[in-house]
Amino acid sequence: MLDRQPVLADERLLLRPLAADDWDALFAVASDPLIWEQHPAHDRWREEVFRAFFADALANKGALVAIDRASGAVIGSSRYQGFEEAGGGSVEIGWTFLARSRWGGTWNHAMKRLMLAHALASIAECRFLVGEDNLRSRRALEKIGARLTDRREERIMAGGVVVPHLTYVVTADDFAQGPLCAGG
Repeated sequence: MLDRQPVLADERLLLRPLAADDWDALFAVASDPLIWEQHPAHDRWREEVFRAFFADALANKGALVAIDRASGAVIGSSRYQGFEEAGGGSVEIGWTFLARSRWGGTWNHAMKRLMLAHALASIAECRFLVGEDNLRSRRALEKIGARLTDRREERIMAGGVVVPHLTYVVTADDFAQGPLCAGG
């Protein structure tokens, strides 16, 4: 069974379960409007919108806070959510955001490598759902070796707006051969 709230670390990054007292530090990161510019929930930088996001993250017990080990600074967050048992198990990794100072691949790669290695040790597949028009996140997924599938989902966002989402996957075999494999 997949532990959706592990403590994961490498030499640069610590991922640990999100706690209520992470609010101030995580909102300080999330309050940057440019982080959400291409995201379907483009107003998530607003406090009342982020409060709902944060409460949902705590309630679903799959959220991890990302910490720069050198400085101890909170730099973002990600989640395991939507576990499915069929076909050897599958979990969605998503709701990921990083401080703009950590954009450019290195930190996202480290986060995804840790999360994928952990999940794919006990399940067959990790899924990533991304808004069809969120080109920044789509490129980031392609850089980590995620494959676009033909699966689509319509998600209802704040205000009742329906946003088409695409599904990318990484299987255990993909991970073993891909750019994020151990040492990759």
